[in-house]
Amino acid sequence: MKHAQVMTVVQWARGATWRIGLQHSCRKHALIWITRGQGIAVIGGVRRGLGVHNALLIPARTMFSLDLGKAGFGHVCEISPDGTVAMPDTVQHLRIRDTAGQTELTTIFEAMQREQSGGRPFLDEALTAQAQRLSVWLRRAMVEHPGPGKPNAGERLVAAYAALIERDHMNGRSMAVYARALGVTPTHLTRVCKQLSGRTAAELLTERSLHAAREMLEDSELPVGRIAEGLGFGSAAYFSRFILNHTGQSPSALRNKATTRAPMARAY
Repeated sequence: MKHAQVMTVVQWARGATWRIGLQHSCRKHALIWITRGQGIAVIGGVRRGLGVHNALLIPARTMFSLDLGKAGFGHVCEISPDGTVAMPDTVQHLRIRDTAGQTELTTIFEAMQREQSGGRPFLDEALTAQAQRLSVWLRRAMVEHPGPGKPNAGERLVAAYAALIERDHMNGRSMAVYARALGVTPTHLTRVCKQLSGRTAAELLTERSLHAAREMLEDSELPVGRIAEGLGFGSAAYFSRFILNHTGQSPSALRNKATTRAPMARAY
């Protein structure tokens, strides 16, 4: 298993905006370095505005979505959560205003890209060494650019909700079930999610289910009925209606379209 890997945001999305634009998570830590444009991220249920020279760390298995628009550009470094490279276990959003910090981070990304394209011996060791440099850069930047402090009650609630969705989204549970587990009413949960993420509680849950469904449809050959069962849908017919309502295409059409696209670097 590679300990570190660098790619552009476009490569990370593998040519399909839904892969990063819908709520989902990565198996690895992701450090995103934005060098052009503006965008929006919703991480752990909290909406964040992004801009040029923003560094964003999304820890492994943290639910998020990312939209940089057509003009946005950036790179992503995926880092294994196995402990080889020390990374924070909380979301970090840093706005790097000093030229020296911007140059240093860009230089590390460029060095990793050269290693990957060069194909020289001991590639993984070289990438791991650069990722460790990246870790030092990040932790220093966190000291120099401290965050906003402890989250408030609303942020804690949506973070807990997002964590539950990420853990249990394949069980087919309704938003109301999650609300009861969190000790709040569905109305309160919806209001807080809408305020902090721009999405209702039900929309966050639907997005996560839709991402999982599309991933299984487009990246595997599992029968539609097996996918529906695995995601907690009552029947294959209900699952097909869900896909059609949210994508405008049937499950088989999505699968067929995916097989015609040129393969791109896998990010997950």
